[in-house]
Amino acid sequence: MYECNTHACGEGIRNFLTKEEKIEILKEYKDNLEKEAKGVGERIKDLEKNN
Repeated sequence: MYECNTHACGEGIRNFLTKEEKIEILKEYKDNLEKEAKGVGERIKDLEKNN
């Protein structure tokens, strides 16, 4: 399977990742999404508080 993302495309890193590498990338992605969702929730609370 061809992987083209920030980890594997256009940055001199090989194009085909191992299963373990894919899992690690997805875990990092999930962690970042969870942090983003937390930030969005905090921003919503701030906006609601200031209205």
